[in-house]
Amino acid sequence: MALGKEEAEDMEIVKARTDKREYKRIVLPNALQCAASMNVSVGSFSDPDGLEGLAHFLEHMLFYASEKYPLEDSYSKYIIEHGGSTNAFTASDHTNYHFDVNSDCFEDALDRFAQFFIKPLISADATIREIKAVDSENQKNLLSDGWRMHQLQKQLSEEGHPYHKFSTGNWDTLEVWPKEKGLDIRLELLKLYEENYSANLMNLVIYAKESLDKIQSLVEDKFQEIQNNDRSCFSFPGQPCSSEHLQACQILVRTVPIKQGHKLRIVWPITPGILYYKEGPCSYLSHLIGHEGKGSLFYVLKTLGWATALYAGEADGTTEFSFFNVVINLTDAGHEHMQDVVGLLFKYIHLLQQSGVCKWIFDELAAVCETLFHYQDKTPPIRYVVRVASRMPLYPPKDWLVGSSLPSNFSPSVIQTVLNQLSPDNVRIFWESKKFEGQTAMTEPWYKTAYSVEKIPGSMIQEWMLFAPNEDLHLPAPNVFIPTDLSLKDAQEKVKFPVLLRKSSFSSLWYKPDTKFSTPKAFVKIDFNCPFASSSPETEILADIFARLLMDDLNDYAYNAQVAGLHYGISNTDSGFQVTVVGYNHKLRILLETVIEKISNFKVKPDRFSVIKELVVKEYGNLKFQQPYQQAMDYCSLLLHDQTWPWMDQLEVLPHLQAEDLAKFIPLMLSRAFLECYIAGNIERSEAESMILHIEDIFNKGQDPICQPLFPSQHLTKRVIKLERGIDYLYPIEGLNPNDENSALVHYIQVHRDDFTLNVKLQLFTLIAKQPAFHQLRSVEQLGYITVLRQRNDFGIRGVQFIIQSTVKGPGQIDLRVEAFLKMFETRLYEMTNDEFKSNVDALIDMKLEKHKNLREESAFYWREISDGTLKFDRQECEVATLKQLTLQDLINFFDEHIKVGAPRKRTLSVRVYGKLHSCEYTSDKSQQLPPNAVQIEDIFSFRRSQPLYGSFKGGFGHMKL
Repeated sequence: MALGKEEAEDMEIVKARTDKREYKRIVLPNALQCAASMNVSVGSFSDPDGLEGLAHFLEHMLFYASEKYPLEDSYSKYIIEHGGSTNAFTASDHTNYHFDVNSDCFEDALDRFAQFFIKPLISADATIREIKAVDSENQKNLLSDGWRMHQLQKQLSEEGHPYHKFSTGNWDTLEVWPKEKGLDIRLELLKLYEENYSANLMNLVIYAKESLDKIQSLVEDKFQEIQNNDRSCFSFPGQPCSSEHLQACQILVRTVPIKQGHKLRIVWPITPGILYYKEGPCSYLSHLIGHEGKGSLFYVLKTLGWATALYAGEADGTTEFSFFNVVINLTDAGHEHMQDVVGLLFKYIHLLQQSGVCKWIFDELAAVCETLFHYQDKTPPIRYVVRVASRMPLYPPKDWLVGSSLPSNFSPSVIQTVLNQLSPDNVRIFWESKKFEGQTAMTEPWYKTAYSVEKIPGSMIQEWMLFAPNEDLHLPAPNVFIPTDLSLKDAQEKVKFPVLLRKSSFSSLWYKPDTKFSTPKAFVKIDFNCPFASSSPETEILADIFARLLMDDLNDYAYNAQVAGLHYGISNTDSGFQVTVVGYNHKLRILLETVIEKISNFKVKPDRFSVIKELVVKEYGNLKFQQPYQQAMDYCSLLLHDQTWPWMDQLEVLPHLQAEDLAKFIPLMLSRAFLECYIAGNIERSEAESMILHIEDIFNKGQDPICQPLFPSQHLTKRVIKLERGIDYLYPIEGLNPNDENSALVHYIQVHRDDFTLNVKLQLFTLIAKQPAFHQLRSVEQLGYITVLRQRNDFGIRGVQFIIQSTVKGPGQIDLRVEAFLKMFETRLYEMTNDEFKSNVDALIDMKLEKHKNLREESAFYWREISDGTLKFDRQECEVATLKQLTLQDLINFFDEHIKVGAPRKRTLSVRVYGKLHSCEYTSDKSQQLPPNAVQIEDIFSFRRSQPLYGSFKGGFGHMKL
């Protein structure tokens, strides 16, 4: 159900043909999970001058407490303990709050949620603490190119426009500067709330299983006390970057990114697409300018070796202004030909002007959009409610579910109007490259991004067009991949779980017909296990380049399939590479067979090899700019996973690899292979078998087959290091980016090899401890914005990990805080009542009984079982049965043996990444005396060699039974 700004009225809401839910100005599914989203039409544009980030800070503060529920963090605690999750985000013109929860607790959860908007408590103590969380959130963004470039675009806009503002907030804007002005930040928060959080600016979406009338009365009861001050929406007419403000348009901005690589962002202010959502001008233009088939701008740039990716579309839009962006990732050669690249873009726009607006292209696009809409996958309730609530202020009620996704009115004049705005006279070009270091004179104030600005009159771009190469730019051909047969196959067997349909010495085929989703879609995964692909850093990087080159070579053919809702991917894995095809089944086999054919007779093109190698060198080199917590997680995996290579080794061998090396490697890699296959969805058993037989014919038949079967000794297994009981392993290391002030800790507790009883005990511990850990380590101690407790599963070896990133304390200190939390939690667990325990067990059972939403989600679950070798397809049912037998004492015993600080059988690994602010602690922590049960790891690979391994579930070919 959705409640709009005025009384609900009877009207037909446009919904997908496959959507069986009922709507009363919106949504009723039958589900175990319920969800709600409140969209408030107040965002960062409403920040008072000089209080940047106040609206975002207010969003944080509403989570703390309310007059009705004054206990701090009790809302989040209730949601998490009842199998749910909760979050919020602040945009320029709205703020969205949302949660999901097990359905039997929905009413109580909704009551707590409603208090955000009725009577929140914004205590002085919590206010000061939460400024630190906002500051920590900002700290993690400071070295992110995405955030930096977005703020630079805002910086170079009209100063009086709210778009110009900094919206996140930090310690200075929310603590230091207000104090200097004599402002009380808590009073400013209350003022912003009271003046803007008015019922008439709120839109609520409820997703629940009760009757619509019951939901309506529930909402009226819970939300009736929200004040209605009859506020009008924040409005600021006019473009922030219009041609009247010449300092904002006709500019070329050179800027220095953090990461290696060159990028062009070409931006035009345009009429907001939302004003013409039925005509879809931006959908039409982004479809053509962003096309990747033959004759497209990207195809030409790629053929010239100048670009590796191109995106085109509307961005940053409100109802009053918007931008059309073309973002092009350049190669080194493309960087040298920037003027030609821009010239070719304007040539393509000129082609669109010359061709006129084509009805057949609009009709084709409308047909694709209609199919995508009517056969869309169901999404998790929490994502669904956010999407609908965000649309409610923008669209009339009948289009709340549709939004802009169904262009239906062909209007050449509307499309032409927006096309005319993509002119040289109001363009903004942002050109990013490390090569501009030392050549810029200006600094953006919030992120300290270095940049320079140069005026470029339209006449100069006309010149670039004139001198750009004469390439064959043309409109796309009709899309042959649009499905026309959307009928459902009759699944003769109503199988509940995947079955092993066939196996040979070359392959195994798991098959699962769709008995649940009733959509004309299928999922195919072909996993090539190639022992020669992972025998060294060189072979692994060659396998990676091979997978990328395949995608590169297929792109101009298969791009149309992606447009039509048939997606494919080829990616390298620890043991070779895998092909995935998912989408409408009608033409899936045509695409799959083309991909397989390409693999079997692939020829390395030296020019494309050079382009992809250059891209891979940059990508691997940029890994040092990952967030410190991501680095810590990578080190953790490297310490635990046997026979894996560090990316630094791969980066070292990369420069020496040539096209000839890959040409020699491919036949060797494919010479021994075993294919593990999974086919699911709207596909019959005989069709699934014939697909795999066709693949075997290509690879395994003939006088001189491409692939031979694996020897029994070659079947690859994924083995995990078995940490020693009673030992705390430490791995301290300095962060890879010397400019990053953040440090990070991954505190990992290894528990067991996949087993239903131990699994549910670990899951229950994590469920119960998750929110208290967040409350103590983030809300109270304010260690850092990223503070997470979650399970970890390495190929069936299970444990739990704390992940914390901080500028406040070094990793050694954070480790002590984690141990202090576990001691505190111990007391709480021992004092837990049987009723509390049962409530948590029930919540976990409800989470496990939640059904898969769509074919992709179901396939990911079953593929994980196949890939890990665990093959426990009935895992959820078995774990529910185990949970029902569990007692509180069982959980306490589990905690005492595996988790409790100092437990003699506990296995712990702490990965500590030291950032710039804590580099001195790195030296002192490394040299300090360790307790007797602690071992410091000096070298990852010596450590791995010296440790025993868990047995793999992937016993090879022999572990499968027909």
